[in-house]
Amino acid sequence: MREKVKVMIVDDSSIIRKVIQKYLTGYNIEVVGVAGDGKTAIEIFKKTDPDIVTLDITMPEIDGLTVLEEMMKIKDTVKVMVITALSDKATGLKAIKKGAKSFLGKPFTPEKLKESFSRLIK
Repeated sequence: MREKVKVMIVDDSSIIRKVIQKYLTGYNIEVVGVAGDGKTAIEIFKKTDPDIVTLDITMPEIDGLTVLEEMMKIKDTVKVMVITALSDKATGLKAIKKGAKSFLGKPFTPEKLKESFSRLIK
């Protein structure tokens, strides 16, 4: 049996965090951390060493793009899926340039999230 994929969910909306967690049940994952702001996200990231992170861009304390840069410095093999309401192409491209592996705009459907997530796991 394959080891569980360690996932961290970062979003300032508790509803979105719950929705992501709910949509990802059924995958062989373990949610190792959840954060509502950038500062907490970096602290939890260092302690939990996740394989995949879902990351919002607009957050209190530290924005998602800065968090992404910090995470890549700590562990450059982490797969980051940016999930944000800022679905403009420029933000998506910035995130990809900084190391994100995928970009998903809000609102998203369970299918879209699962599709993106499946690609990250492979």
